[in-house]
Amino acid sequence: LTAPAPFADETSCQCQAPHEKLTIAQARLGTPVDRPVRVYADGIFDLFHAGHARALMQAKTLFPNSYLLVGVCSDDLTHKFKGFTVMNETERYEALRHCRYVDEVIRDAPWTLTPEFLEKHKIDFVAHDDIPYSSAGSDDVYKHIKEAGMFVPTQRTEGISTSDIITRIVRDYDVYARRNLQRGYTAKELNVSFISEKKYRFQNHVDKMKEKVKNVEEKSKEFVYKVEEKSHDLIQKWEEKSREFIGNFLELFGPDGAWKQMFQERSGRMLQAFSPRQSPNSSPTRGRSPSRSPSPPWVINKASPPSSPKGASASLSSMSEGDEDEK
Repeated sequence: LTAPAPFADETSCQCQAPHEKLTIAQARLGTPVDRPVRVYADGIFDLFHAGHARALMQAKTLFPNSYLLVGVCSDDLTHKFKGFTVMNETERYEALRHCRYVDEVIRDAPWTLTPEFLEKHKIDFVAHDDIPYSSAGSDDVYKHIKEAGMFVPTQRTEGISTSDIITRIVRDYDVYARRNLQRGYTAKELNVSFISEKKYRFQNHVDKMKEKVKNVEEKSKEFVYKVEEKSHDLIQKWEEKSREFIGNFLELFGPDGAWKQMFQERSGRMLQAFSPRQSPNSSPTRGRSPSRSPSPPWVINKASPPSSPKGASASLSSMSEGDEDEK
């Protein structure tokens, strides 16, 4: 696994043990270390994918001790019997060399296996899927291998094949052509006409504009979301502050607030300051001034008339008494 698999015509690793005929039962029981079971698998392996790798994995693990040889057909042979390939033969060879299950790659493999080819490479068994492969005028090119008891079947991987991949490319041809034009490939390299090139470039421009509009919409949505989030936070804070302000206002100016109590206390103090004080009941009589002469008893003080008939009678009686004394 530290280096690519070698090519058969360049390697010196040949099986030294005598090539004795093995049965499948003997191979499944296991062979000596110096005599691995030599399994051969061939194909085109164009657009090497997981289905190819899985088939080679099955071929490699058919027996406890196996050596997997993979034959790859050349471009000339493939184009003659099957059709044009996407990858050339060199690319296909290299793809097989870097598969972990492959021990050796045989370049320019034959389309139909001959006894000479099998003997040359000391092949014990041939691994392939069991579906009859009709080609080169034969209903099944592996028919003689099956009759010789050298064929070991593998299972195909459904949903993946080279034909499926090519079908996807053909179906989405415009998308891939536009993408490669955008990446710098020329119309000549893509084998597209001048009109198609302009159409693809215009579509690329439209797609860029759509992408810009989409980005602007996403950014605007994100901005609106942030504004809504901040406005929600501001409204919540404003509500909290307003409740706090109203509570403080009611605590100060409410019916039982501190301001009312303070006003009542101050108004009470002002009323006490402006109201006259009551004089005591036993107040001493004022002494008469010696400088002033007493007025005669018969002179009636007009400025202060008697407030009641009793007072008037008392004053008359005092006047009469005074007259008698004078006499």
